[in-house]
Amino acid sequence: MASESCVRYQALGVQVRAWSSLGVVIAAVGLGAAVVAAGDTDPGEIMRRNFVADKVVDERAEITMVLTSEGGARRERSTVSLAKLLPNGIDRQRVIRFLSPAEVKGTATLLVEHADGDDDIWIYLPALHKVRRLVANDKKDSFVGTDFSYGDIIGQRLADWSYQLLGHEPVDGVDTYVIEALPKSDAVRDTSGYGKRKLWVRVDNAVAVKAEFWDTGGAFFKDFTATDVRQIDAKADKWRGFHLTMHNRQTGHATEIVFTKLDVAVGLRDEEFSERYLDREP
Repeated sequence: MASESCVRYQALGVQVRAWSSLGVVIAAVGLGAAVVAAGDTDPGEIMRRNFVADKVVDERAEITMVLTSEGGARRERSTVSLAKLLPNGIDRQRVIRFLSPAEVKGTATLLVEHADGDDDIWIYLPALHKVRRLVANDKKDSFVGTDFSYGDIIGQRLADWSYQLLGHEPVDGVDTYVIEALPKSDAVRDTSGYGKRKLWVRVDNAVAVKAEFWDTGGAFFKDFTATDVRQIDAKADKWRGFHLTMHNRQTGHATEIVFTKLDVAVGLRDEEFSERYLDREP
């Protein structure tokens, strides 16, 4: 059964997202699952539930990123993330600031979702003392050298993809829906960098705990897992994975994102989410 928030989003007729990241809800699907009978759960409704699974009014998070090369060399980064829902109660704005190491310290990104139009993405580069605005084609690029793209972080628009529910499959002993996602147009494929996604979404709380991705040429590209799933807002029944891992199977590189601290409903100000604030200390 859809949550009250999901029903509200449907009534508004907005184009909600199937993926949102460091705030982050990342969707997933498995191979070899049996096709379910007609009339079973609507995959579009599952993805709408996934969209709202971890959305809180606002939050402040401390996050550690670990980048591991194919040879096993590890680099660790420390970040702080602020996120807040926009007045429409649908879209989210997010600032991610890098605190260490020295080569990325001071780098900051601002990501603003727009359900009815193009998203806004800005990045502040301290070496240039300049804020750069990214365009749609940049969304498939690596997010500050990680194995997540900018599109992975800000999320894919639900209406841009066609979904098929393939069946059910347990992940770590928990029942999940298995969903295939295909881009509806060449533009969506080229902008996202993905020719196909497969998604595993938990039945109980709609958190995506596994994903596989194919590139635009049809080659297997990346896979994702979300573990340490916790309830982050009991009253609103919001959940999130606190340990996220993305493997690039073409390069052998991997990125882990670990939430070390998360506070919700902290009363963030709107002015903290503007490009002129990107060069500020956290």
